[in-house]
Amino acid sequence: MNQLFATFAWLLDPAHYAGPDAIQVRVGEQVEYTLLTLLLASIIALPAGLAIGHTGRGRTLGVQIPAVLRALPTLGLVILLALMVGLGLLAPLIALVILAIPPILAGAYSGLESVDRETVDAARALGMTGWQVLWKVEIPLSLSLITGGLRSAALQAVATWTIAAILPLGGLGRYIFDALPVQDYPKMLAGSMLVIALALVTDALFALLQKVVTPPGVRAGRASLVRAKTTHSHARAALFRHASFIRNER
Repeated sequence: MNQLFATFAWLLDPAHYAGPDAIQVRVGEQVEYTLLTLLLASIIALPAGLAIGHTGRGRTLGVQIPAVLRALPTLGLVILLALMVGLGLLAPLIALVILAIPPILAGAYSGLESVDRETVDAARALGMTGWQVLWKVEIPLSLSLITGGLRSAALQAVATWTIAAILPLGGLGRYIFDALPVQDYPKMLAGSMLVIALALVTDALFALLQKVVTPPGVRAGRASLVRAKTTHSHARAALFRHASFIRNER
């Protein structure tokens, strides 16, 4: 409990909001690293995922490659790349981009695969080309799942960039690694709490974005499906009660 009070005192100390090690500076660095990771990973994963989902080709590789990438140990990959390319931003950036690709790739191709094939066939029957079907039908209807993949990658990037502070980099992980040798536990706990808070804010923003990009018709369709399932369940329950009543009467 004393450590918790000391942590809040550290967070509220005005001295920690000034200078190059200020809290807002470290938060800004963490956000900058995360956005850069998402941008580079999206440039690689989104076109590949959309191609797999649209054509249906390469799905086996699209499933196996993310599974392999997810199995890579984050810290080990960061250190290995640091030994190969040197200290600095490049090594952890490459490692974090590699680890951010699987959820974005999976969100893209699973989003397109979730689109009703009858809708796609109807679009083709209207004379739409493959590109028109992709951009006007499949992508708009799958934006919720695509955004979900970005959401997962963003949360992973926020958390794992903390580990990258083992190298001479900024970010919120700096508080944890700098405080560890001197056993400044309030500073370490404060850094951890700031990472958690940033992850929660990131998740909330992407959840809002996911809701905004979902077409109203899709939301209405899901609501109708839920109501239909509920009505069907109630009807079955009523029928069961009615059959039980008839058996009892006999």
